[in-house]
Amino acid sequence: MTTTSTMSHLERDYAAFVEAYPAYAETTALDTLRNTEFRRLDEQQLVYLDYTGGGLYPSSIVLRHAEFLATHVLGNPHSANPASALAGERIETCRAHVLRFFNASPDEYAVVFTANASHALKLVGEAYPFEPGDQLLLTFDNHNSVNGIREFDRARGAKTTYLPVIPPDLRVDESHLERVLDRATPGGHNLFAYPAQSNFSGVQHPLGWIATAQARGWDVLLDAAAFVPTNRLDLSRVHPDYVALSFYKMFGHPTGVGVLIAKRSALEQLHRPWFSGGTTTVASVQGDRHFLAEGAAAFEDGTLDYTNIPAVDDGLAFLEQVGLDQVHERVRCLTGWLLDALLALRHTGGRPLVKVYGPVTTEGRGATIAFNLHDATGAVVEHAEVEHHAAEAGISLRTGCFCNPGAGEVALGLSAAELDRCFTKSGDRMTREDFGRCLEGGKSPGAVRVSLGLASTFADAHAFVRFAGRFL
Repeated sequence: MTTTSTMSHLERDYAAFVEAYPAYAETTALDTLRNTEFRRLDEQQLVYLDYTGGGLYPSSIVLRHAEFLATHVLGNPHSANPASALAGERIETCRAHVLRFFNASPDEYAVVFTANASHALKLVGEAYPFEPGDQLLLTFDNHNSVNGIREFDRARGAKTTYLPVIPPDLRVDESHLERVLDRATPGGHNLFAYPAQSNFSGVQHPLGWIATAQARGWDVLLDAAAFVPTNRLDLSRVHPDYVALSFYKMFGHPTGVGVLIAKRSALEQLHRPWFSGGTTTVASVQGDRHFLAEGAAAFEDGTLDYTNIPAVDDGLAFLEQVGLDQVHERVRCLTGWLLDALLALRHTGGRPLVKVYGPVTTEGRGATIAFNLHDATGAVVEHAEVEHHAAEAGISLRTGCFCNPGAGEVALGLSAAELDRCFTKSGDRMTREDFGRCLEGGKSPGAVRVSLGLASTFADAHAFVRFAGRFL
């Protein structure tokens, strides 16, 4: 329950915050949305700080979608009957809307509906025409759904190269990147995959790398899942070959629809390792042949989620109405204040409570902050303990390495030799608990992550800083 004392602290600190970040005052229309579309947060006294894990849905999207389903008859779109025709029409309407939202020319790009961003990445990895001598280039700072592509290229004799990130900001050395890009296999297949924004540290890796890599003979796969909820991706200005994202990260609902936005020419070079219902024009058992459909249809396995795809249309329209630039500016201000406030927390002896992994300013970063809390002796407070106490306080955050082991290993100071010794002792299976026990010197196997988004307010950030202060 909010006390009078808490309110006075909040009002005082808000006044100082707006003075330091005056642009926040231009985003007050989002407070109205918080009080209408997301009022369940305040009614239940919840502080939601896990937008990188999943966005929150505005109530109007769910209500509109429910009304649509209750008043229309939808059928499997692989048919011409009226119910199927309506479903197919809504799918194509949404497909066109996705292209407009990302300012992508329909002549250049196609939209492939998937279950999520991971599914989109898998479609590229399994179908990319890797051969011996070809190359896959990854950064240490990649989600596991990107890291997993290495299993496809290794199975076909290609080579995987990782670009390290450099602490403390956890960015890539761009001169090193250019040297590696210069080593593209001439006439071969070279794929460079990286995130527009780190789901670990919030670092935003330059979109300018796309053209730099393509000019040197690389295809570029952009993981945009953590970037697009609060940043504009304009595919008329940058032209990656493949883009993967999940809509639930952007507006919370539906959770089972993602997308692969791919250049039509890039789709044509992919070789699917199988076929399924919905991906062929003709398939024969006795004739032992199949003929894949053209374009996106060749990659949309089985029946699309035709009852939920119309909700994507509503979600995109909602973000267009709100204005993504306004959301971006709000979370930028909140991130800056949150970084300043957390880093200012110090124990009586002067030791800092918080160690942030990644940039400590808003320059070149998004609204995701990874850190650990330390006690007065400098020892790490177990992230599981922080999560437990946060849950008791009604705060939703995330702990661990967030499916991003490379950035986490660098941030936490884990060396390749130490990890090799740890894994050598593990046998065929290793649990998270096993991993934590085998690290040397009391090193933490993970971190705490808070992230801001569409419905975030200063009160949310303020509540978390007061919670963190309990560990002083």
